[in-house]
Amino acid sequence: MPEIDASKIPDELDESVVPEAHADPTVQKFLREHASESAVITLTGRQIFFFLVYLAAALVLYLRDWKIFLTVLNFVVSGFYLVVILYKLLTVLLSLLHHWEIRIKPEEIAELEDEDLPVYTILLPMYKEHEVAHKIVTAALSVDYPRDKLDVLLLLEEDDLETRKALEKVHLPDCVRQIIIPDSQPKTKPKACNHGLQQARGEYVVIFDAEDRPEPDQLKKAVAAFRRLPEKIVCLQAKLNYYNPRQNYLTRWFTMEYSVWFDLFLPGLHALGVPIPLGGTSNHFKTSALRELGGWDPFNVTEDCDLGIRLYKHGFKTRVMDSTTFEEANSKLGNWIRQRSRWVKGYIQTHLVHTRRFPMGVPGLWRLGPRGYLSFLLTVGGLSLMLLLNPIYWAIGIYYLSSPWQMWYENYVDAARSVMDPWSVVSQVFWYVTVTLLVSNAVFILINVLGCIRRKLYDLIPWALVSPIYWIFISLAAWKGFLQLFTKAHFWEKTLHGLDHPGGNHHADVPAAEETGAD
Repeated sequence: MPEIDASKIPDELDESVVPEAHADPTVQKFLREHASESAVITLTGRQIFFFLVYLAAALVLYLRDWKIFLTVLNFVVSGFYLVVILYKLLTVLLSLLHHWEIRIKPEEIAELEDEDLPVYTILLPMYKEHEVAHKIVTAALSVDYPRDKLDVLLLLEEDDLETRKALEKVHLPDCVRQIIIPDSQPKTKPKACNHGLQQARGEYVVIFDAEDRPEPDQLKKAVAAFRRLPEKIVCLQAKLNYYNPRQNYLTRWFTMEYSVWFDLFLPGLHALGVPIPLGGTSNHFKTSALRELGGWDPFNVTEDCDLGIRLYKHGFKTRVMDSTTFEEANSKLGNWIRQRSRWVKGYIQTHLVHTRRFPMGVPGLWRLGPRGYLSFLLTVGGLSLMLLLNPIYWAIGIYYLSSPWQMWYENYVDAARSVMDPWSVVSQVFWYVTVTLLVSNAVFILINVLGCIRRKLYDLIPWALVSPIYWIFISLAAWKGFLQLFTKAHFWEKTLHGLDHPGGNHHADVPAAEETGAD
């Protein structure tokens, strides 16, 4: 067995980082080769030490002068909050000024001859999908691509007997294979995908989620794009949106959010040439490059975001492709919170992994470059921190606006003693926080409106105007994910699919899918 490169093991080598402690061979392989970039450890000893130093410094400042502490803390946090908002606004404005996505003309697709197309692997992770198993296979096979050039891998968990039994009733063509994932920890989607990557036959590989409905020509667009783009571009992120945007209040807000993220925010990052946190599906890769990176981190519950950062660190590039995959928007609040809490937990995992060499995550800074590293901090760590801070600062803002304190306190300075009134100091700080909060929320509402306009979902604009209600749900999920990071860091909360009702307003651009007949 190959020796472990100690330089690649993060800070402490305990049992959780020893590859042989894990039964799955793909997990062992990833830890042997890429342990320094794995979320197998949430916080290293070095990170804990520096966090304790920062906490101690804050405590000393608080004990010395609580007014100075309050002022410094709130100015720093509010300033960072504002920078994160303005950076997101910058990316949105860039996308509005120009279409940066990779666009493939119909003529380019028409020029592709079937015999010249490469084998394309489709990874379909499935877990407890017995009720919609046949629909999943049908959707994957509805793509406009020669069957003899397709390599569809159904990634099935060993203990998921119901889904495996349901697939026995579905006629599977020769291009479809079932890969059984051994029942071991961690039980995550990225571990399943690594098993699929091992057995992939295609020159290119794409992940589709269980409920995905990609535009039929998406694979051909990806082939045409890869052939004309520079060699270092090894990943194409298709856009994601929803086919049930008007099912209820939650799907309307969720659709609005996705329209901003994939139609405006990610193309803006594309324009800036900085790391792109990938979406969980419709990522198209050059198989050889993905294998060189070791695939996905099996311990990261947002393996897509992490992989986007690792691609950039290793000198590869990602671009956004102008093709859409339609998914099912979560329509049940409890189900949605489970999904969103996992996303936030994974974003925090990714931030901690790529900043673990304190101070300032120097190796990450060197490998991402100043611009890439700053963008990473603002898009991954920054957005996650905002979600956690929102309830605190909303409470401060509401309390300030409902209190009798004024911006200019009458006795701000006592003429006799030249001593500042402590309440006026608090009032000044709260005023700054409140203004920052109001400006930031106004900017976010504007961004949400622009997302609806870009996707031509004009009827969702009124919902964008009341999106602060939606942010309350997001922050609740964020705190759930953050707290779970310290108790069940690698736990993958299952998202239920098939909750959209037949009468839902599906998007007009969704390709039709027919059911596959059973044997």
